[in-house]
Amino acid sequence: MNATSPEAVPTPAAGPGRVVLLTTSHRVAPGLLSWPAWQALRSADLVLCADGAHPQLPYLREAGIRVEESAPTAEDLVAAAAGGRSVVVVATGEGEPALTDGLARLAGSGPLALPALELLPASYDLPGARLLDLVQVMDRIRAACPWSSIQTHQGLAKYGVEEMYELVEAIEDGDRQALREELGDVLLQVVFHARIAEEDPEEPFSVDDVAGTIVAKLVHRHPHVFGDATATTPEEVKEHWRRTKAEEKHRASVTEGVPLQQPALALAAKLASRVRVTDGLTVPLPAADGIGYELLALAARAEAEGVDPEAALRAAARVYRDAIVSAEGVDG
Repeated sequence: MNATSPEAVPTPAAGPGRVVLLTTSHRVAPGLLSWPAWQALRSADLVLCADGAHPQLPYLREAGIRVEESAPTAEDLVAAAAGGRSVVVVATGEGEPALTDGLARLAGSGPLALPALELLPASYDLPGARLLDLVQVMDRIRAACPWSSIQTHQGLAKYGVEEMYELVEAIEDGDRQALREELGDVLLQVVFHARIAEEDPEEPFSVDDVAGTIVAKLVHRHPHVFGDATATTPEEVKEHWRRTKAEEKHRASVTEGVPLQQPALALAAKLASRVRVTDGLTVPLPAADGIGYELLALAARAEAEGVDPEAALRAAARVYRDAIVSAEGVDG
């Protein structure tokens, strides 16, 4: 039965009635409500909503639900629910705290018979739903902020590098709060670049295209998860990854795709890794003397032993830094 106005409903049994506060998530497509929510709406004697622009209203009305645009007070709800009526309030904002607070105030003010109050979530956020908020905020900033609106991929590149180093520092420090914050800063760089990419006149792409690309890549490179292949050890997983990656890239050289702009120790270790995992390829390290070649040999040795030379050197440098600070304290 569709919801109707109070005037069209037969006189119900006496009683304080029932008030249902219906909450919805703006991150879910309008109209996608839970079955209990639709049941409450269709059986209600009165449906109210204070926001005439609420995204659910067109879909409710299309479904035959009569909604009155009204901002009731707690006293209004008590009166509307009197006589055993069922009143549904389609909540706006943070769930109508003024109404719930008002009903609580009335409950503590005397023997007034109050309607039963039910909080009914009509839709829920799925995991990752707050990413939609980030995309919307980035869209607005790109359009309205004088600084953000003129940024380019090239101009933002240095910030991406800085944010990654700050993330690594938070990880090495074991600082959970900083880790959460720095992950957000790195995520911002991704969303910012994707937003700029939408404006390219020749090859535009969006954050959805970025997400779709990495999803397809992850699925393809994990045949032991999404396909018929098997892998029971980390080594087997790495082998799957290397094989599928080689199929995707069709590289003419094992050095193709190794960014030369990365830190030198990481670059040396990456080149050594490419040589080590390529069947039939043996490339001796240069026999030349000099600190650079010694560092190259150490980086290759670290990679072969499963040690990240960048992380190892940073750890040693941090110990050295602490020793310097300690020595300064003693000297002072």
